[in-house]
Amino acid sequence: MALLLALPTCSLSQDASASASASAFVCSRATFYGSPDCLGTPSGACGFGEFGRRINGGDVGGVAKLYKNGTGCGACYQVRCTQPQVCNPYGLTIVVTDYGEGDHTDFILSTSAYSKLALPNMALELMAYGVVDIEYRRVSCQYPGYNMMFKVHENSRYPDSLALVIWYQAGQYDITAVELWQEDCKEWRGMRRAYGAVWDMPNPPNAGAGLNLRFRVSGGVEGEKWVVLPNAIPTNWKAGAVYDSTIQLS
Repeated sequence: MALLLALPTCSLSQDASASASASAFVCSRATFYGSPDCLGTPSGACGFGEFGRRINGGDVGGVAKLYKNGTGCGACYQVRCTQPQVCNPYGLTIVVTDYGEGDHTDFILSTSAYSKLALPNMALELMAYGVVDIEYRRVSCQYPGYNMMFKVHENSRYPDSLALVIWYQAGQYDITAVELWQEDCKEWRGMRRAYGAVWDMPNPPNAGAGLNLRFRVSGGVEGEKWVVLPNAIPTNWKAGAVYDSTIQLS
């Protein structure tokens, strides 16, 4: 006799981004995009580049409302489809790396992620649906063995223009501001969210030992807070380089 696992009832919400921050599942729909290797895309709207293709084993996706003008980049969601004849009851965790709108969908998943919604040996049947009903909720990102990292975007030009991309952002926090310390003026200078997870600043500070950085996060059990990182970026930073923050959110 087959064992049928009942799925919790999900809520319908006009504000999906707010509802998904709680533990309750939100009802929606999902589809997928094709790629030669079934992974993510290096041209995603979050600005992650090649990192966005392979993070989380390529189980990534583009979102619409949950993109939140780029604040949603790097967030993690548990997604599971609700066709019991082809879908497993647990779904999987995906990382937001792109913006995408489909046919009344909140998620456009990589082929890798979409296929993992299926029961064993049912991936082709699920793919044939094209679009499926799902439920989702925000969950903590977890990157064992990795600290949060700052990549100097390739478009940066030392020393005149600095752009940073934040990698391996754990927990359930949204990064809402990034600032650099201007030593001669004794003040914090705000970076601009250029797009997605990319923050930039013309004429960045030229510090002695390194650039002091702080970022504001919201969400999680502590609400909103600032995290200060002394000497986070070397003074002689280089475009394309990745620097370890030595910390991780939890």
